[in-house]
This record gives sequence, structure tokens and C-alpha cells, in this order.
Amino acid sequence: MFLPAARAQPERLHSAPDVSVIIPTFNERENVGKLVSHLIATLHGLNWEVIFVDDDSPDRTVEVLRDIGHYEPRIRCIRRVGRRGLAGACIEGILSAQGEIVAVMDADLQHDHRLLPDLVAAIRDGNDLAIATRYSAPRQETALSPFRSAMSRIGTFLAQRLITARTTDPMSGFFATRRDLVEAMAPRLSNRGFKILFDILSNAEPDVRIAELPYRFATRSAGHSKMDRRVALQFLGLLFTKATRGLVSLRLVSFFLIGAAGLGLHMALLILVLVAGVNFAAAQAIATIITMIVNFSGNNLLTYHDQQLRGRSFFRGLLVYVAICGIGAVVNVGIATALFTVAGPWWVAGLAGAFVSGLWNYLVTQTLVWNRPGAL
Repeated sequence: MFLPAARAQPERLHSAPDVSVIIPTFNERENVGKLVSHLIATLHGLNWEVIFVDDDSPDRTVEVLRDIGHYEPRIRCIRRVGRRGLAGACIEGILSAQGEIVAVMDADLQHDHRLLPDLVAAIRDGNDLAIATRYSAPRQETALSPFRSAMSRIGTFLAQRLITARTTDPMSGFFATRRDLVEAMAPRLSNRGFKILFDILSNAEPDVRIAELPYRFATRSAGHSKMDRRVALQFLGLLFTKATRGLVSLRLVSFFLIGAAGLGLHMALLILVLVAGVNFAAAQAIATIITMIVNFSGNNLLTYHDQQLRGRSFFRGLLVYVAICGIGAVVNVGIATALFTVAGPWWVAGLAGAFVSGLWNYLVTQTLVWNRPGAL
């Protein structure tokens, strides 16, 4: 809980802050008050501001932060409506910051706030990035669950092979940097994803100067982790996007992966319905309709998570999606048949038809189905 008495006689600021701490939040109502109290004590002696960027939390985290702001004007809150994602929240927070030095940390109290002055000092010493690393010693991040620990280790291993900068923890969510460095690369950063530091490192120059400060990852005391299997899949998609140097977008990767899974589902359903004694035309129709609904739901949940359709919009979007994919199916058959007739092996013709129809479905559905402001 935040106690107003913690700042009975606050310093009066006569200039813009030198240091801005960016904290993305989603359903962190129980943690933000305690975190603010910690930060006021930790940042004493610095000219600072703290910017919380809240993704319209259902638990009304923003209300708690506004109440705190009445007592502590150095606490600001940006409420994002219709936009989701930790990376995008961090970017918006950094671009709205006043400080020449910006630090990013989580609101769940798992990052050691006492390290902030050292991170700031490392930037003032001439480093471009100061990273709080969990891997200064084997198994340093013991507070992580087995799933999160495994995903962190795998993600770190893959990420280190896609960046030129050398760091033990490119997946860290706790770091400091210069604001102008992020501003320069902001147009190239992805608003989607969970690991903004990896994106910054992958866009940084090879000679970027990095300082690492070890810390122990604490156990979350309230709320729930945002790191789930959906986020893990998004990060793997981001790795693929970086590996192709941006040629293939994260959304396109997700769309095609769901499409591939849908193809497997379609064939399984087709076999089951045929075995049940239904004629082929009816079986194909049943499998196609169910697969379209599943694919639409998967894309709505994963590919377009930040523009997710709900309520009536979900059903309107489904109808448009089915119509567009119906046209895509006609395109698929036409191209595959033409290639097979001319020369190509059946499997080449089939893959070509599936790819072109999939690309058609992706390009048109993102315009006509998931077309709310903020689309990437």
C-alpha cells in the first residue's frame, strides 16, 4: 500500500526529470502502491519521474495510480484503450518520457528496485544499455516457475544467436538506456511481443556499450504472471521475424502457423466424418466450416490479440472471415489446378495454391476483419 506520509515534504522540481522509470501494468492493482513507496525511497537524490503504462486493466489499476498521483505528482499514468502488449506499452512510455535516461521494470515486485540507482549510474558512465541480469550465476532465476524458467533459458539461447551485442540476458525485462537511443530506432521496433530489450538489442549497432548488473529474481506476491504459452509463441514468432530481417512479419508467421494447424484439423475431421458414413461432399463441407471457425478463433486470440473481437463484433468478423476464406479456397483450387495441368508435381501445385490463398486470406482479413485503429 502507498502511504502519502512517505513524502510529507517532497522536493520541489524546477526542471524536467533526468530519469524516467517506465512500468507497464495489467491487473497490478495489489502491487503498484507498494512499488511506488519503494521507488520514492530508492530514487531519493535523483531528479525522477515514474510513468505507469496501463493496458486498461479490468481490476482498475489506473484508479489506484491516479489516487497516488494526487499525493505524488512525479507519478504519471498512461491508460491505453484498444491496445495491448508489454512491448508497445514500454515504447509508448519511453517516447512520452522527459528524462534523458529511461529505465524499464515490471510492476510485480519481482525486479529489485534497489538496483535502479546503479543502472542509472552505469548509463551516466557512458554505457548505452545497463541490463539487470538473472544469469550472473547458474540457476540465478530460481523464483521462476519450471515453465517460465525453461522458456527463459530457451529464449535466451535463441536470442543470443540472433543479435550481435553480447549479453548474458537479452530477455531481461529490467534495464536502463538512453531515451534518444530508443527514439532513433522506435520506427523499427515491434509493438507486439513480451521482450522489448531483445528488440532493442537486435536493432542496436554492433558496438553498443552494455553494462550488466546481477540481481536475484524475486517471487511474485500478488497478481498473476503475464508469461503464458500464448506469449511464448509470440516471442518465437518475433525470433523468426528477426531471423528473416523483417521480411516476414510476426502476424504473418502466426497466421500461417494457425492455418497449418487448421489444415491438420480439417483432414482429421474429414476422416472422422467419412468413417461415420457421411458422403464426401457433406463431410468436406462440415470439416471446412468447423476449421474456418477454429482458425478464426485462433487468429482472434493469438494473431490479433491486441485487436481481439468480442461480442457482436466477433460474429460479424466471423462472417466476413468465412466469406474471404471462401474466395481464398477458390483461388487455391484455381492456381493449384493450373500449375498441375501445366507441369508441376501435385505436391508443388498444392503447396503453391495453399500459399497464395493463405496470403490472400491474411492480407484481406487484416483489412476487413481486424481493422481497428492500432493495427500493425
